Formats: sequence, C-alpha cells, structure tokens
Amino acid sequence: MTALPSCSARKANTRQIWSVLAILVTLAAVALSVSCGGGSSTPKLSGNTLVTVLFSSTSNDQFVEFDLYIQSLTLTNKSGKTVSLVSSQEPAEFIHVNGGIEPLVTVSIPQGIYTSATVTIASAGFTCITLTPQGGIDTTSFAGQPPSGGVSVNLPTPVTVTGDSMGLFLNLQEAQSASYSSCYFGNQVVTYAITPTFSLAAASLSTPPTNSANGKAFGINGQVSSIDSANNSFVVAYPGTEEPRTLTVFSGANTVYQGINSFSALTTGSFVNLDGGVQSDGSIMATRVAVEDLTATSVMTGPLLFVSDAEPALVVWPRQEQGVLFANGLVGGAEYLSFGNANFQISGQLANLNSLPFIPSFNAANMVAGQNVYLSTTETSFQGGPTYVPASTATLMPQTIDGTVSGTSSSGNFTVYTANLASYDLFPALAIQAGQTTLLNSPSEVEVYVDNSTQMLNSQPVATGSLLRFYGLVFNDNGTLRMDCAQINDGAPETQQSNSAMAVRPVQGQVKETRNVSVGPMHETSRLITPAQ
Repeated sequence: MTALPSCSARKANTRQIWSVLAILVTLAAVALSVSCGGGSSTPKLSGNTLVTVLFSSTSNDQFVEFDLYIQSLTLTNKSGKTVSLVSSQEPAEFIHVNGGIEPLVTVSIPQGIYTSATVTIASAGFTCITLTPQGGIDTTSFAGQPPSGGVSVNLPTPVTVTGDSMGLFLNLQEAQSASYSSCYFGNQVVTYAITPTFSLAAASLSTPPTNSANGKAFGINGQVSSIDSANNSFVVAYPGTEEPRTLTVFSGANTVYQGINSFSALTTGSFVNLDGGVQSDGSIMATRVAVEDLTATSVMTGPLLFVSDAEPALVVWPRQEQGVLFANGLVGGAEYLSFGNANFQISGQLANLNSLPFIPSFNAANMVAGQNVYLSTTETSFQGGPTYVPASTATLMPQTIDGTVSGTSSSGNFTVYTANLASYDLFPALAIQAGQTTLLNSPSEVEVYVDNSTQMLNSQPVATGSLLRFYGLVFNDNGTLRMDCAQINDGAPETQQSNSAMAVRPVQGQVKETRNVSVGPMHETSRLITPAQ
C-alpha cells in the first residue's frame, strides 16, 4: 500500500502549483499586452512632439557653396494626413555643414508614424571654382528654381514621431543634387541641372552629445543680437543678408570661452563661433564660445582661393559673411583682403593641438589655397574701385574633406591615414597659380591624424580604399597637408563631369561680376549662370 504524502508535503506541492500558475498567468498577460500594442516596442502615439529639424549635407568637395531657399517641408503619415514642419521660406547654405548639423526650425506636430516627406524649394544655387587655361581663377555660380517635382526626399525607414521632443536630420545629398557640363566654359554653351535630393531620418539627441550624429553642433557662426543675463543666455543672428534666422544659446558651468573671459564679457554686436548640444526646444547649450576679434565690424568664413607672393593680399570665397560691409546685400562672390597687419590664429575648437607629432602652424608664410579661414575687419565701408579690405584677424578653421584612404601608419599616439583627394578639390585644383608661391609637395594628399578623441561615425572600418569624409584643422607643414581630425563620416561619391554625359537643359551666361583685379599676375572672373529664357 502506497503511503499518502504528509500534510506538509501536500502544502508544498500546492504552493508549487500556484507558483507555476502565477508564472503562466503573468506570461499570458505580457503576451496579450504585446499583441495589443501595449509593449515597449510599440510606443503609444498620442498628443504632440516638439520636433527640431537639423540640416546637414553629404558633400564630395565639388562645390564650394550650395544655397537653398526651403519654402516648405511636410510629412505624411501612413493614413495620408500631412503636417508642416517648414511653412515660410528658410534660407540655408549646406556646404558648411558637410558632416555637421545646425538647427533649422523647431515645431510641435502630432505624434505618429510618417512614411513620406515633401520639400519645395523657392530657389537654389551652387558654385564651383577652377583655374582657367590662362591660370586665373574662374568662379561660376549656377542658379535657378528646381523644376516641378524635381526635389526628392528619401526616408530610409518610416519616421516615428513620439515622446516630448526629438530631432530630424534633413541631409542634402550634394552629388545627386546638382550637375554641370563645365565649370569653366569661355564662350561655349553650358548645361546644368539642380535637382535637390535629401534624406530624412529621426535623430537621437543625447545629453550631453558628443558628435553630429547625436546632437552636437560645431562651428556655428553668428552675431550676438541680445543678451539675457538672468538666464545666462544670448541670441545670435545667423549670417545672411536676407531673412536671417536666429538661435538661442545658453551658457553653463562647462562652457569654455575663448577670446573673452566669461559670459559676462559678451556684448551685443559681437561675432561668435560656437559649439554646443542641441536642446529639446532647438536652442543650444554651448560648450565653447569664441570671439575671434572683439573689434570686428564684419566677418567672413570660407576657403582661401589665392595668396599672393608679391604683396600681402589674398582672395577668399565667403560661404558666410556678416556685418556692416554686407548689411545691404550688395556684395558677393570672391572677396579681396590685405593681411599685412592681420593677427594670425588657430581655432580653439580642437583641444589636442599640443599632443600632435608635428608643430601646428598657421601664418602669413604658410597659408595655402583650400584652407578654411575666418577673416575679420574693422572697416565700415568699401572704397570706390578695386580695393583690398584690410583684415584684422585671420583664423584657421576646421573643414571637411572627402578622400580615399591610400595608406596607414602611426606617429606617437596617432594613427595616420593618407587621404587622396579628387582633382576638383580646392587643394589640388588651386595649388599652382601664377603669382602664388608653390608651397605644397603633394596637393592631392592629406595626412589625417586620428587619436582616441576622434569621433568615428563611419559605418565600415577605415582601410585602404575607403572613401571617407574627414573633419578637422588642415595645416601646411613645410609643404605637406596634415589634418588634426575631430570626426570621420562615410564618404560622398566622387563625381566627374562630362559634356557628353549631360542630359540637362542649356543655359545662357549672364556676367554677374568680372574683376580684372591683379593680385600679382592673377586674374579672377566671376559669373552667375541662370536658365535661358
């Protein structure tokens, strides 16, 4: 006869049964919750989200400037309803944010899953620069309105708008957005097309951010228009003579000031260059605020095009310019400056200059065409006739280059990558000019120095043959270009223009400005090309 279990054993078995049942009930509840959309993988979409549009570009260095007047930006959800992110004209220059970001607009929109986007462009223009057969600089700007339906927006995945706030990356794909048959054309007919092509994706904004992929903006230029001492904040107006945008900037305990001692030293009218994290309302929490010239009345930022060997004079292409000299919007194109009394500086954006295995230097003797510079002046008016505006400061600024890795080595704590540039990049394109001392040994190569502070945003390992974009300060070290690299992104497809391959509309040339100004024996011609009527 089999003995019955004891009372205590029966109680233990009962507890085990109830425990198993409890687990099964819990698992069933979880499964039901997930199947009904209540799980964490499917967020509840109701109410509104504050969305900041961050504009950026993926550029291959073919153009020195790409301007768009964005008329509207709308999102369409999976049920066909639309919401507007941009409803009034927003001007933006995209080459200076190659691999970087800047806030464009911030707006509250309904939460939901959006499957498509539409952008309309009021007008667009891009500029290329090359040497003429005679050895002078030719700058050609192509302008017009994209044809109806000529703007493309690619969403790699549907955009889920949820939470209290979020960001959206609006990235211009430069290589797909414009084409031309020739940058220099003499008297021949030139063809071109402007077909702006964007990608749009959700942005995850970190606190604090570390790079452009998670909300860090670098090198924002602007002029202080107001200061709120009570809230440790100030407002800057972006460069631009038409419909300038503004940005609110907050200062904190970790904000580093350069050129001035502290927030209290800021004054209305000062020109600033700053870095910081994008906040939920589209403002910036500054990590660095630099005032390169306390006495400046006007500033400009862009690549050097020419440095004379006969006199202290240079030519620059200002992608961004601001101040009393440009307040009326009457000037544009290449600018001519003298630098005999200028104070030469290096941007303080990168903090590892002292650890580089070479001596980083930027001065009147070693600056070269292709470097990105920030120039200031105390002048208040242009004189009649061709003149050189005296620069009071010349600051070397970070820039982005697109290149193919051809070799790897090491030096000290740095990995060094040799990046080969396309022929249209300004360093090789402008290296040999009449009246300019040939300073570069290999203008098509840049030695890129990478350490543990470099932000690696490339999707594949860096290897020989990799096409990448490198962001940092480019120095001329005794004829060798060396970059102190702050960030690496995937590269942009290199482009070679061909007259026979173009399938775009013909245009006629309209002379915007022809300057027979000599800087030594150099001559520069500037044209604005618009569609034939």
